[in-house]
Amino acid sequence: MPPLEIDKLCFRNRGPYSFRLESGECVGLQGASGAGKSLLLRAIADLDPRTGTLRLGDLDADAVAAPLWRRTVGLLPAESGWWLDLVGDHFTDFDAIDDQTLTAAGFDRSVQGWQVSRLSTGEKQRLAILRLLHNQPRCLLLDEPTASLDQQAVTRIEELLLTYSATHQAPVLWVSHDLTQLDRVCQRRLFMESTGHLVIPGGPADGC
Repeated sequence: MPPLEIDKLCFRNRGPYSFRLESGECVGLQGASGAGKSLLLRAIADLDPRTGTLRLGDLDADAVAAPLWRRTVGLLPAESGWWLDLVGDHFTDFDAIDDQTLTAAGFDRSVQGWQVSRLSTGEKQRLAILRLLHNQPRCLLLDEPTASLDQQAVTRIEELLLTYSATHQAPVLWVSHDLTQLDRVCQRRLFMESTGHLVIPGGPADGC
């Protein structure tokens, strides 16, 4: 997979932000609540009005339809959306998910027929991660992907996401308040200050 390049990204009176995620690199994003970390992920996914350049290799967000960019740069929000009755109805082809991936997420094939209304918060989160990976994104934007999980599930999900990144050489931007988790999963970190400045170790602070 190619690198993700962010150049002079501005949104909601924030920015400009410029940085790059290399192929297969997992970069942590940390900062205080309300600093704008989730807003940054939404802007990169082109879900909010913004200016600046977003590129994934030769794919330019401004040169393709927004749905294509959003499928390619996969965002996992802190709270996932579920709008149909059954779990399997939220996947384009649930049968295409291999058993190893299902097991890694803590499920078997019976989950396809589960009612969404019976799901716990943690089950929704793990299924949202399955759904994200099922869409085969070329980049992962992860907003607190394990916040609602117990430690055993956290370990499995970390391994699942890192295996996907390594196998597909997909760059990852991983938001977490758990600094020990970022130590485990990330090669480097970005720091979002309460003012909105993005501190890039080894480089100048971006943002206003």
